[in-house]
Order: sequence, then structure tokens, then C-alpha cells
Amino acid sequence: MIKTNLHRLFTTSLFLLALTIALHSCQDRAATQDEYDLVVYGGTSAGIAAAVQAKRMGKSVILIEPSSRIGGLTTGGLGQTDIGNKAAIGGISREFYEGIKEYYDIPANWKWQQKEEYKDGGQTRTAAGESSMWTFEPSAALAVYENWIDTYNIPLVFKQQLDRENGVTKMDGKISEIKMRSGEVYRGKMFIDATYEGDLLATADISYTIGREANAKYKETQNGVNTSLKDTTMTGYPAHNGINHNFVDGVDPYVVKGDPGSGLLPFINPNGPGEEGAGDHHIQAYCFRMCLTDHPDNRIPFAKPDNYNELDYELLLRNFEAGEEGFPWINSQMPNRKTDTNNRTGFSTDFIGQNYSYPEASYEEREKIIEAHRQYQQGLMWTLANHPRVPEHIRTEVAKWGTSKDEFEREDGWQQQLYVREARRMVSDYVMTQYNCEGLEIAEDPIGMAAYGMDSHNTQRYVNAEGLAKNEGNVEARVKEPYPISYRSIVPKKSECPNLLVPICVSASHIAFGSIRMEPVFMVLGQSAATAACLSIDEEIAVQDLDYAALQKQLLADKQRLSWTGNE
Repeated sequence: MIKTNLHRLFTTSLFLLALTIALHSCQDRAATQDEYDLVVYGGTSAGIAAAVQAKRMGKSVILIEPSSRIGGLTTGGLGQTDIGNKAAIGGISREFYEGIKEYYDIPANWKWQQKEEYKDGGQTRTAAGESSMWTFEPSAALAVYENWIDTYNIPLVFKQQLDRENGVTKMDGKISEIKMRSGEVYRGKMFIDATYEGDLLATADISYTIGREANAKYKETQNGVNTSLKDTTMTGYPAHNGINHNFVDGVDPYVVKGDPGSGLLPFINPNGPGEEGAGDHHIQAYCFRMCLTDHPDNRIPFAKPDNYNELDYELLLRNFEAGEEGFPWINSQMPNRKTDTNNRTGFSTDFIGQNYSYPEASYEEREKIIEAHRQYQQGLMWTLANHPRVPEHIRTEVAKWGTSKDEFEREDGWQQQLYVREARRMVSDYVMTQYNCEGLEIAEDPIGMAAYGMDSHNTQRYVNAEGLAKNEGNVEARVKEPYPISYRSIVPKKSECPNLLVPICVSASHIAFGSIRMEPVFMVLGQSAATAACLSIDEEIAVQDLDYAALQKQLLADKQRLSWTGNE
């Protein structure tokens, strides 16, 4: 009797074990094999806007974020919204800035200062009675996005990196599924690459480029090597705050002043700038948009990095000694006594020339590049706050500030999101160029508008003919008014893929991308990309075959702004 009961118990246990294994197996398959209407790779501002729009249009969607934080740069320190003209922003993008205002209308969200004490400024000043707010803390942006994720019940997965070797499966030319390095697989009818790097488009064998085209390629004037600073004189568009982002005259580039045999100081290109107007593989410099605070209870003082090398900052010190009077940062005020701190003058937060390999680098190599940028910037801030060769008034001011305790996961207050200003750019049937930015060519199939000037940060340091250190690559050229972005610039050539859309790494020349590449515009393009994807699903057609009139009708119904009629 005892043996019989034990046998039954053992048999039952085996059955339950087998059932459990089978159920887990089914759950794994369900997690990796369910097909979504839309698969969005990249939880950036563009990716989130795309996911929201898909849900609003009644489609199933999944949002895949390779890191542990959504929002990209919008939640990564870029709180000083670069727009050019706020009236060009509509749809979900404008809803985001309305959500920011609602967030700051809640008294509890003013922890470190009174609401009445905060004053914004510049192009993003919020006017009295305006329904939107254009400056914000990273945590405020994150709160708005997380509310959207919850409101629309958007499936979201973190820390899922695309297998960039074999991670895209195509059937009859269409992407059918994408595989992560974890082994997870996501199937969909339509796909959106919403990464800053363009990893999905590259893995899907879509045509793309990296770097600056020669001016001759698209008959532009602002695109290739530019050592003459003609951008600040020919167009009448002054550099930010009257600063040319270059060294003052007289900065010696050699380790031992006046001795070329001693070698160049760090981060100077030994091969020279290249031929004027020529293309190269250079991309504009990256940095961290620091969220600093001067509140003593929330401030983490700038620390000297363990690997600090004073020689890395010798050009900074010599620039001061040669007569630089400008403050080496733009410290834009954000709420709660915080900042969005950006690059300014000839030596600042941009780690010039140290990002060329980033777009194509492996995940592990990218982490090293990100860490190198962080350590460079940490060393810069310590130098500005402490080094005796830095002018005293600068040291005194910088020492008041530090990273914020309450914004990012790292104990040192630094974020993980690097400001990837430019990486891969798709090459499709329509390439946005300087002609679009200047209004000389008008896209006939607009899906949104850009309004910021043609803006490129420096791409290299070199020694000029006089034997002095100089930066090269900075362009700040006007656009006359907001201009339309072509639908064809966010879809690949049909022969390469009929079910992929690319709202960030758009088909544009280097200098046109420098105007388009703003977070509000990325949200606009993310929404428009999702709209096109949903309509194409309904019609069972390639995204390239979508009737523009139908797309335009839906975009306008959803309050996108497609043409310029003047200020609000």
C-alpha cells in the first residue's frame, strides 16, 4: 500500500514537472514568437512617440530598449529644447511639452526651489499663458514618458540589444523578425529603427553613410572640410553667444611649446584637416549634456578622476593664457536649481575627434567610448573648478556646481546616455540637403517640419599653417523659416526593405541632418513613421507605396504641422 502511494506520488510529481516545463516552454515561445503589428527598436523620444501613435491607431506594438532607461537624450540631460521655432512642432511632440507644463504645475514637483524663482530664457522661454513648457529636468521628461507607457499599456522591454551579426530575418525582402543577443525574437508586420545609431537599418542591409559628404556631392556649401569659418560670415548667422568654438590665436599645439619634435598634445589630428570642401569619415563631436545643480543638499562635487592626465587639458589652459575670455560652458537653467550644461568656446565639453568609430563599433567598444567621454568630461570639470592656471573667476563659479544626486542611477550623478549628435544616416530615394534647409527645394510629401539652423559641432583639431592649434567642423548657418521633411527620407529604397521606417537616422546630408537632428523633430518623425506603418498594414502594401494623400490626411487629423504659415 505504501509502495503504491509512493509510486502514485512520484508519478504525479513527474507529471507536474513535465507540465511545468511544457508551460514554461510555451510561455517562452509566446514571448519570443508573438507577432506585433509594429516592432519599435529603440526607446528614444522618437520610439516612444511611434509606440503611442500605433496604440492610438488600434495596432499592437512592442517597444524594445537596448539600455535600462527610456527617452534617450530627452531623459538624459538635454532639457534645453533646441527647436528654432516652437510653432513648427505639433502632434505628440507638442503633447510632450504640454505634459511637461502639467508636471511643473504640480507644487510637489518643485523640491529644490519655488516655482516662482525659476526663470528660463532664450528660444525656449515659456511665455505667459502658454500651454507648453520647453525646459525641464531629466526626471520630469521620464515621468511624462512613463505616464504614456502606462496610459496606453505599451509593452516595453529593457536591456535587449539587437544581434547585429544575424539579428534580422527577411522573407521576400521584408523583415519578418529581429533577434536580440539574449536570444529573444520579435516578429512584426512593420518595423521602426528609432535608435540614434541606426543599428537595425544597418543589420537589415539598408544603404547608409557615415561622416561628411564632399560639398560637390550634393552641390552644397556647408558640408565638407571648412577651416575658413565662412559659416559665420557668409550667412550672417552668428556663433552661439558670439563664440566661434575655436581657439584664440596663439595656442601652441606641441607638448613642449615651439618644439614639433616633442610631439602633438593629445587629441590633435596629426594628418591635418584635409582638403577644403572635401568629405571625410568625421562626425560632429559628442558630449554629455550635464544636469548640474548648485543646491548644497543635492550636489555631488566634481571629483578628480583616478586616471586624470593634466596633459589632456593643456590646450584648455593655454587657450586661457592666450587670451580666451569666454566661459567654457553654456549653463542653461532648468527647474529645481538644475542645468542643461553644453559645449562653448574652443575647449569645452565636446570630446572632439574621439567618436569616429562609435557608429560601427561593437556594443562593448561603444561602452569604452562612452566611458572615455565621461572620464574626459569629469577631468574637464575638475580642472575648471580647481586648476590654478584656470582664471579665478571661472574656478570660483564652476566649483559652485556639481552633478545632481536625484537624477540618474549612477552614484556619481553622471548619466549613461551620451549625446550621439550624429552616427549612421540612411541613403534612400530622397536625401534631405542644404537646399531643403534653405527653402530652395521643397519636399512635396512632408511628414513634419524642422526649424533649427544647420548646426554642426567641430569634428577635429589640427595644426594650421602658422603652427597653431585650431578646431574644424563647426557650422552654424541660418534657415530662413521652418521647412518640410520628406516622407521618402524616412523610408528605405523599396528594393532594400518595404516594411521599415527610420525616424532618427534619416536620409540626409551631414549638414541637413545637423538641422533636422533635434529631439522635438525626432518625436514628430516617430509619430509620422508609425502613422505610415499603420496605414500600410491596413492596405497590405509596402511603406513606399502608401498614398501620400491618405498619410497627409491622417497626419493633419492628428495635429501634425506639415507646412509653414507663420508664427502662432
